[in-house]
Formats: sequence, structure tokens, C-alpha cells
Amino acid sequence: MTVGPPVERPARPAFGALLRSWRERRRISQLELASRADSSARHISFIETGRARPSPAMVLRLAEHLDVPVRDRNALLVAAGYAPAFPETPLDEPAMAPLRAEMERLLAAYDPSPALLVNGVFDVLAANRGVAALLNGVPEHLLRPPLNAMRISLHPDGLAPRIRNLLQWRTHLLERVERQLAVRDSVPLRELLREVAAYPVPAGHPPEEHPHAVALPLRIEVGGQLLSFLSTVTTFNTPMDVTVSELAVETLLPADPETAGAMRDLVGAAAGA
Repeated sequence: MTVGPPVERPARPAFGALLRSWRERRRISQLELASRADSSARHISFIETGRARPSPAMVLRLAEHLDVPVRDRNALLVAAGYAPAFPETPLDEPAMAPLRAEMERLLAAYDPSPALLVNGVFDVLAANRGVAALLNGVPEHLLRPPLNAMRISLHPDGLAPRIRNLLQWRTHLLERVERQLAVRDSVPLRELLREVAAYPVPAGHPPEEHPHAVALPLRIEVGGQLLSFLSTVTTFNTPMDVTVSELAVETLLPADPETAGAMRDLVGAAAGA
């Protein structure tokens, strides 16, 4: 039997360093974290310096009080020398069939308002007929899988030229990606932000004012009509799976009766075609 050369593996980050990183990211002192987790500042200090090893239950309790995402809770457990607690089940696995069915029903229930299911890097996993109506006329190269909601919104060949308040909407989307990065650092998400932030902004899109709007609307031209939407994002409250924890349902609700009527007509015409 031939034994090959040893494989160099990256050093596993120490649990204490990871814990301190999350605590500092959340701007919480050792004393405050200890109070929240029913511990002592001395014990938290010992954990961060490697003088004490936390139990799995303590790791999860600290992660909960630091609002650490599910994927990174697994990383904390592994760094402390324990097995991950949360599975990561691909959405196309048979075990996820009930969830997929419920998500499809939810998206369909929103029709004709556009609604889509995205993952942690804003790849579109499912969408309803309202989304199809918005994407009508978008070039094929932007519609190939994986379809990305940020990319198709801000790409100069995508929806960007149709968005009448593009400068404001672009700022809103970029800030949203930055907020998600602040919650959980991710190489794919950083690369996506770098890409979409570099897209040129089409000319002729001065900033718009919306003094009476309850929230920033998306004002977009669809089928020769100027439509106005308000966006909402829905996530799972207590996910127990990494995949589920990173899912979000994004919905564009009509901001006025004219938009609601136009979407009914667009989706109805597409269904009858």
C-alpha cells in the first residue's frame, strides 16, 4: 500500500477566538454576555482565552444570545471539539418535499403580486407568475440558473433600466447585502456584493423623493405601465436546519390600486396566452 505525502489542512480556528469575534461584532461586553447566558464574566474570559472548555449546551446558549446564524453555530461547535447540531439538507431532498410544497403554495397564494423564494446569497429557488410578468423581456443570459435576485435587479441588461427610482433602490439593495454580511460573513456573498456594486448605473435616473410613502417603493415600468410596489421579506422564526435558516420569501405588494389592477391583467394575459 502506497502512502502519499501528508495533506496540509488549515488550522481549525480556536473556539475562544471565534466567540470573541462574534461578541465584538455584536458590540457586547464579556459582562453583558455572561449576564444574558447566566454565567460569569470570569468564565467567559476563561473560555475566550482557552483556559476553559464550554459544554455543547453552553456553546449553543452563547450562540443564541449573540444571535449567531445557524450555519455558524455549527462552526462554533466544531471549533469547540463537538459535532454539528444542525443538519444541512438540500432543498431537493425527499425529506424537504413537504417544505417545498408549502413554499410553492405560499408563492402561488401571493399571485398576482410577485413573490419569490431565495437562499442566503439571493439565488432564486422558486417564483410565482407575478415574478414571471416582471421578468418578461429580460435577456436569456440573465435567466439561466442560478437566477440571482440582486444580479437581475441591478444588471444593466436586467431590470435596472426599467426602475424609475434606481439610485434609491440600488442603495437599498446594496445596504441589504451589507447588513446580511454583517450578520454572517460569506465569501459568495462578498463576491456578489463586489459584482453588483460595480454595475454601471444607467443615465437618466435622478434621485426621486417619496415624502408621503410609508416605505421606499419600487417604481418600475412593466408592459408600458409605471407600477409601484412595497417589498416585504419573510423568514423562518426558529429554523433547525441550515438550509431552512437561510431561506427567505420576498414579496412585492402593490403600493396603489392601479398597480394591483395592472398585475392582475398581466398575469391573467400570460395565463391565457
